[in-house]
Amino acid sequence: MINVFQPCLGEEEATAVAEVFASNWTGRGPRTKDFEAEFAAHLEVPPEQVVFINSCTAGLFLAAALLELGPGDDVVLPSVSFVAAANAVAATGARPVFCDSDVRTLNPTAAHVEQALTPRTKAVVVLHYGGYPGDIAAIAQVCRRRGITLVEDAACSVASRVDGVACGTFGDLATWSFDSMKVLVTGDGGAFYARDPDLAKKARELAYHGLENASAYEASRVSDRWWEPSVRAFGHRFIGNDTTAAIGLVQLRKLSGFVARRRDIAALYDQFLADVEGVRLPPPLPHGHASSYYFYWVQFDADIRDRVAKDLLDHDIFTTFRYPALHRIPAYASEGLSLPGAEAAADRTLLLPLHPGLSNAEVSTVIDALRRSVEGIRAPGRGPVTSPAETAR
Repeated sequence: MINVFQPCLGEEEATAVAEVFASNWTGRGPRTKDFEAEFAAHLEVPPEQVVFINSCTAGLFLAAALLELGPGDDVVLPSVSFVAAANAVAATGARPVFCDSDVRTLNPTAAHVEQALTPRTKAVVVLHYGGYPGDIAAIAQVCRRRGITLVEDAACSVASRVDGVACGTFGDLATWSFDSMKVLVTGDGGAFYARDPDLAKKARELAYHGLENASAYEASRVSDRWWEPSVRAFGHRFIGNDTTAAIGLVQLRKLSGFVARRRDIAALYDQFLADVEGVRLPPPLPHGHASSYYFYWVQFDADIRDRVAKDLLDHDIFTTFRYPALHRIPAYASEGLSLPGAEAAADRTLLLPLHPGLSNAEVSTVIDALRRSVEGIRAPGRGPVTSPAETAR
């Protein structure tokens, strides 16, 4: 099976984990601190404003806690987004307010966000679809002008930038994902950033039960009864650990190579699918934008998208669509809400395999299978699509 996502892990990561085991300290410790510092350097932000956490989802819930969201608050977010963002908002009693997205980029524009604002809007949460930065600079300006907190769900955009500025640092709060399907992989893991140093300090405490002194060793330097916790706010256990941080340190050194390979694969898709009638490719990146190339998406007429996906699956090529429009799913179904861009994208879009482990031969297999599928579906009297291997029998 040619997978749509796949981690790229090897001996260096295994050696790093073995060193953690040998140290007898697998929890949060020196490697966690090192990863926070190196990831902060990658973002070009102060290290004390970055917290290594156990998932991007945890970061979204942490953002909701820092904003003290609750009943009566509205939070605007694109309907084309992962359900974790809406869950983090709804769990507080606040109301997710869904905005539309551009049908081609699957990212919201500043106009989409502004149209969805209400008098009760307390925050805006924006995803960078597939690692494409989107209209983030203009959205940040809208939020600053309105005095609204901007949270960047940077799950897809670990290496994405606009004019050299890292995605995740345009807004006030941000969170990244390092799960097993992402560009940078730690197994499970994520990072959290707060622009305000005081909020960053509070985030670090809330990520570990609200403890002001997260380490008993640290507490022993300032208290004669270091075993007594000092908790002034309710928190959770969202922290990362040295085992996953050790993997992350290796992966961070490899990140530029991962992104370069993803870019090359995307370029092959661009080159060899451009002439397939009925297939629409991702729009070119605007000048000054750099993508993490997490997704590569193609779009079809809605009546053939699912048939193409089934054809590819029958030939051991796994595809998918992320993310189904949230305003359509049962938990968030919004009667009467029409978001035409999000709805059209959800009906027409398919993600093709994209990860550094793909060989050029596998990329060619995907391209050939997609081309044959579309041409076969569009041809009169369509019969079953056959692979080259089957034809050679």
